[in-house]
Amino acid sequence: MNFLEKIKIELAKEINKILGGENIAVSDFEYPPEGIGGDLSLPCFNLAKENKKSPVELAKEISEKIKIGKNVAKVEPVGPYVNFFLDQTKISKIVLEQILKEKEKYGEGKIGKNQKVMIEFSNANTHKEYHVGHLRNLCYGDAVNRILSASGYKSIPVSYINDFGIHVAKTLWAYDKFYAKEKIPNNKGHFLGEIYARAVKEIGDSEESKKEVGGLMRKIESRKGKEYKLWQKTRQWSIKQFSSIYKELGVKFDQIFYESEVIDEGREMVDDLIKKNVLIKSQGAIIADLEKYGLGVLMFLRSDGTALYPVADIPLAIKKFKKYKLDKSIYVVDVRQGLYFKQLFKVLNQLGFKQEMIHLGYEFVKLSSGMMSSRTGNVITYETLWEEAMERAKSETKIRHENWSEKQIEAVAEKIVIGAIKFEMIKVGKEKIITFDANEALRFEGFTAAYIQYTYARISSIIRKAGAAKKIQFSKIEFGNLKEISEHKLSIALAKFSEAIEKASASYNPATLAEYLYSLAKCFNDFYRDVPVLKADNEVRLARVALLEATRIVLENGLNLLGIEAPERM
Repeated sequence: MNFLEKIKIELAKEINKILGGENIAVSDFEYPPEGIGGDLSLPCFNLAKENKKSPVELAKEISEKIKIGKNVAKVEPVGPYVNFFLDQTKISKIVLEQILKEKEKYGEGKIGKNQKVMIEFSNANTHKEYHVGHLRNLCYGDAVNRILSASGYKSIPVSYINDFGIHVAKTLWAYDKFYAKEKIPNNKGHFLGEIYARAVKEIGDSEESKKEVGGLMRKIESRKGKEYKLWQKTRQWSIKQFSSIYKELGVKFDQIFYESEVIDEGREMVDDLIKKNVLIKSQGAIIADLEKYGLGVLMFLRSDGTALYPVADIPLAIKKFKKYKLDKSIYVVDVRQGLYFKQLFKVLNQLGFKQEMIHLGYEFVKLSSGMMSSRTGNVITYETLWEEAMERAKSETKIRHENWSEKQIEAVAEKIVIGAIKFEMIKVGKEKIITFDANEALRFEGFTAAYIQYTYARISSIIRKAGAAKKIQFSKIEFGNLKEISEHKLSIALAKFSEAIEKASASYNPATLAEYLYSLAKCFNDFYRDVPVLKADNEVRLARVALLEATRIVLENGLNLLGIEAPERM
């Protein structure tokens, strides 16, 4: 439980005594907006109705009757609100000592109660281009996984790769027709994406071409012959590309599943599901009739015998539940699949799986020129984005550090680029469309990763000049020397970190944490503008360095939860 939470509990108990009931909950407290004053605020609108008084009258009554606790210095009514001013010296001491003691563990919680949660994300397709749109899934899923782990869940990150769909046959059809005799480039995964885009254009509405693609798919599904061998070879091209991207972005999976590994088991399972009356035959197709649940019809097999998504998704889900003994299963897939996952979860419920199943649907990433599509080739590929962003980041770094070696410049530029990519993909809620702008993503000011990273590097530089943080005996510091209002605001901001993690975890929304880190960075920069650190008297300087070190720890912890590195120099 974080420190501010404890204070809210104490205040709630005290106010409930005054009102003679259990009217107040911890969630009723708010943080006053800038300029209002106070560290905590209690709105009295609902309470006033229950107590048959005006909000202003009740706020005044509570302010007059409440006993100031050990952590509260002052209480005052402001219209219909009760504002609480926390004791600056006590708050600074408790918060900073906790951060400096717990270090990388600060902010971690236990709300997950060690529940096993599997989060499936980065469900990419082999034989297609990996583009900017895929990065939202990857970065969002990775951040949620990290935040859940920090909140006391046993989070298991996995990926599910679609390597056996009709898109594969389209790509290999075009490869055989137009590229079989060409020299294969080094970036084979990118090459397959180009072929797929051409395949879609070439096939168009041609029934003959579609028939050829269908025949090729059946040959691949037979798992023998030259077509199957070509599938095996080209599949590895995509898998190698995915692995390279995951490594570059620091994303790790406990397990990667492939459609080709479960599809045959799913086909065998269909007959069993028919016997159990979970599936029925309808006009030659095999379906789950979910009309009575308001979920329409979910098709498993078309009338020509070709399989759809649930044929693989059902056995995979069962495998997950049985092997990992999950309490909760989360799927990170775009919003277009909302109905599908409701249908899938209902079928799994009918099979006896009652664990919580969640679809985290996120909105699209589009370019300023319009929606992206692998079919049309209207995409920014991952490779193109990476190369352009690295060139820009290196150029910016060279300007700031003319004496740095190429190796130093490359290392920092890489951290800036990874931070920019990830932050742009998670700084807005999943329900909002992202219009991706590479120039915006790499800005060093405003709501960007670079601004937060630069703040971290700036703090690290100040601490180095003040003397290595490890040499400072923080236990002997007199925190009563932190008397400035900007110091108090920064201490309060640091105290809110674990609360930000809890909110992000409960709502599966890393944007909450991104917003917190940006706010904290701004709060620090306001503090550093207002008061001297290195030129302050010795005792005050030590207390302020401790405040800087605590801020540095929280920024690093928060960035790590978003999968972003905090550079010491920038």
